[in-house]
Amino acid sequence: MDALTQLNVLGLILSAVLLAMACIKADRIRAWRAGINPSTEELPDAFFVAARVTFVALAGVGIYLSVQGFGVSDDTAWDDSELTSAVQGATDALDGSSGFGDIYAEDNDTRWIDEYATKIENEVVEHGGGDAPQYGVNATPAATSTASEARYTVSGGGSAFCMQVTRTRSKDGDYEPPGIAGGQGTVTIPSYDFAVTTREGGC
Repeated sequence: MDALTQLNVLGLILSAVLLAMACIKADRIRAWRAGINPSTEELPDAFFVAARVTFVALAGVGIYLSVQGFGVSDDTAWDDSELTSAVQGATDALDGSSGFGDIYAEDNDTRWIDEYATKIENEVVEHGGGDAPQYGVNATPAATSTASEARYTVSGGGSAFCMQVTRTRSKDGDYEPPGIAGGQGTVTIPSYDFAVTTREGGC
């Protein structure tokens, strides 16, 4: 249970206490006060009416704020169905996609792995739907990832998925931007294809 949910629950408990106090009979309070101090001045009925109105009003405000808080809490936390749907949507979008690599990097370069983690997080959020949070997704690369294959534990809320990304040099060849030439001829930008699959559970 996150801090916001705990605060909402506490608000409901306090509201229930206020309602219980509003239901205490005036005679019981008078008897309690007289037992503590017999010479104390008796409280008028108007005092109890005002106190009950105040307690009920405060309880109503507390209940309203707690209910609104539960709605906010739901919007800031991923539930299992939201994350499952979003991860599947991200997998479908990323599978078969292509992208450019660093013009100066070798094929064994692994810097793309961390960059791709951000891409995964953005795709999951994008496929989360209108009611899903706009943050709170983490794609953590596995330590065993290599330049050609990376695995990411995609987590949010209480669920986790293992997304496997395979990177291969594009069959269509590298990109040759027009008007750019290096010292030994035309400069090419490496192009890669990505195959993406996902299964439930962390990597």
